[in-house]
Amino acid sequence: MHRAYGQAYPGGMTPDELGAALDETARGKGMSGTIRIDVEGETVFAGAYGLADRGHGIPNTTETRFAVASLSKGFTAIAVMSLVQDGLLSLDTRVRSVLGSDLPLVDDDVTIEQLLAHTSGIGDYLDEEADWEVDDYVLTLPVHTLTDVEAFVPMLDGFPQKTPPGETFQYNNGGFMLLALVAQRASGTPFHELVQARVLDRAGLPHTGYLRTDELPGDAALGYLYEDPASLRTNLLHLPIRGSGDGGAFTTASDISTFWRAFVGGRIVDAATRDLMTAPRNVDEDEDLRYGLGLYLDEDGPGLILTGYDAGVSAWTRHDPQTGLTVTILSNSSEGAWPVVRRYIDEMEG
Repeated sequence: MHRAYGQAYPGGMTPDELGAALDETARGKGMSGTIRIDVEGETVFAGAYGLADRGHGIPNTTETRFAVASLSKGFTAIAVMSLVQDGLLSLDTRVRSVLGSDLPLVDDDVTIEQLLAHTSGIGDYLDEEADWEVDDYVLTLPVHTLTDVEAFVPMLDGFPQKTPPGETFQYNNGGFMLLALVAQRASGTPFHELVQARVLDRAGLPHTGYLRTDELPGDAALGYLYEDPASLRTNLLHLPIRGSGDGGAFTTASDISTFWRAFVGGRIVDAATRDLMTAPRNVDEDEDLRYGLGLYLDEDGPGLILTGYDAGVSAWTRHDPQTGLTVTILSNSSEGAWPVVRRYIDEMEG
């Protein structure tokens, strides 16, 4: 899932003033998570709030690892585009050529480019237009079995094409699961290893990866369904035990800052591939943002945005390649990041 919350572009506030404003909202709203603001990697503000483990009273820190849900669609997109860059796939590759007889309801004309741009029109296993809440149990397979991309195939099956391929922009989680499946099969490398080698290692992200939620290390935050700090209900039974193509990585705010600079600097994929990904292709009218290939773009500005929203997870980051300003807001609760994101947008819009 995702939640983007509109455009965000410089509005006259200095980074120091912005840090103070976001800190005020985080404290006032009882946020659980972290905020980081930096310019070209130099930290301007870093704050940590609430608890990583409520049951044991362990606080979040500025280096806590948080689940980031659909924010990690950016990692999937870059991994796929690295295969395109190397000639193992092309944007015109029809996914049927890799799927074979699997998922027969996916239209034969659906391409890699359409999946990346959310214009494939395929039926979505996790349809964001459906009538469900973030804390509902929505997965149809036991979560402990969902450790590899191939394990998701039965859950992706049975959803008819909604619109003709290439015709309509509609945010689609299943499309990024298909991208992970195609990337794994085309490369012959398990998806998690593929992302590690082609994205995380190239960017230099030592604290980022697809952790199993049933064996989290001590520096990773548990995800909580409800904002009430007295509630101990985690998201363990709501999400796959290990993330995949449409989300589920864990990372730190500092790693996200490093990621943006590596991506913009052409150190993960080359500059031509980066430019393909960041060229606006569609407008998401619900979010007042443009969309490229795997990431959001300001409605009218230079910013690059990744965002994630799921049970026990809310995450948002924006990088301005012109000024080098990066703002990252991560929370280990379903709604915790959004008041701070709204404050950021209000301040940037003046």
